[in-house]
Amino acid sequence: MKQRKEEFGQSLSTMGDLTQHYREKSALPLIESAYDGMTHTEKMVARYFLEENELPDLSLKAVAGKLCVSEATLVRFAKKCGFKGYREFIFQYEKGLIAKKPTENIALSSLQVLNAYQDLLTKSYSLISEEQICRVADMLTKAKRVYVGGIGSSGYAAREMAYRFMRVGVGIEAYDDVDMMRMIAVFRSPDDLVIGLSLSGVRKELLEYMQMSKEKGAKTMLITSNHHSELHEFIDETVLVPSLVHLNHGNLISPQFPLLVMIDILYAAYMRQNRREKQTLHGLTLDAIEKRNKDDSLSDEER
Repeated sequence: MKQRKEEFGQSLSTMGDLTQHYREKSALPLIESAYDGMTHTEKMVARYFLEENELPDLSLKAVAGKLCVSEATLVRFAKKCGFKGYREFIFQYEKGLIAKKPTENIALSSLQVLNAYQDLLTKSYSLISEEQICRVADMLTKAKRVYVGGIGSSGYAAREMAYRFMRVGVGIEAYDDVDMMRMIAVFRSPDDLVIGLSLSGVRKELLEYMQMSKEKGAKTMLITSNHHSELHEFIDETVLVPSLVHLNHGNLISPQFPLLVMIDILYAAYMRQNRREKQTLHGLTLDAIEKRNKDDSLSDEER
C-alpha cells in the first residue's frame, strides 16, 4: 500500500511537471491551420509571426508600422486565427514563444532536431480538443471494423496505427495502395469506421476513398494538418495535427511524426475505456508473440 501511494505521488508529480511545461498553448499552430484561408496581406503577417520574431514593442501600432499594414489588418488576422482580437493574440503569442539557447554539450545540428521535435509537441498540445479525442475514442470502440489508409509516408503511419490497435482487440486493417483503397471502399457499411492519414489533406486519391466510403454509410475521420479539410461534407471528424511547412528545420525530422503523436494520443484515450479488459487483450497478444519467438528459438537449436 505504501509503495502504491509513493507511485501515485510520483505520477501526480510527473503530471504536474507536464502541466507546467505545457501550461501555455502556442499561437503558432493556430496561425498555420488558418493560413490557407488568409488574404495575401494576412499571409505576409502570418509568415512574420511564424518566424517567431521578438520585438521590444509588439503593440498594435508598432507592428502595423513595422509590417506596413493597417491596424485593422492585424485585428482581422488575429480573429481569423481564432482570437477575439489582436491583444489576446499577441498575449498568447508572447507566452508561447520557445527560447532556443545553444548548449555547449550538444552539437547545433542535434539541438535543431530536438527543438523541431519540441516545437511539434508543443503545437500538438495547442491543437488538441479533449472533447474531440473522446468522441474519436468512442467511434473506435463502437466500430465493427476499422480501415485506416495513407499514401507515401502516411502509409507507414497507417500500418503503425493498425498494429497498435490490433493488439488490443480492434478489428483494424491498414492500406497504402490506392487501388486497394478504391476496392475496399465499395464494400463499406454503416458499422465501419474509415480513417485517412494525410498531412496535406489534399491527396485526391485519399479523399475519393473517404468520399466513397461515406457514400456507403461508413463513419469517416481524417487526421491532417489542413484546417480546410473540415469543409469536406464527407468527413465526420477532422483531427488536426501540426504542419511541418512553417517549422524551422522541419526538413530534419520524419514527416509522419505528427501523425504518430496523434495516433498515440488516440490510443491512450481508447485504452482509458474498459482499461482492464484492453490490458488483458494486450497481454494475450504479447504472450502469443513471445511463445512464437520461443518456439522459433527451439527450432533453430534442433537444426
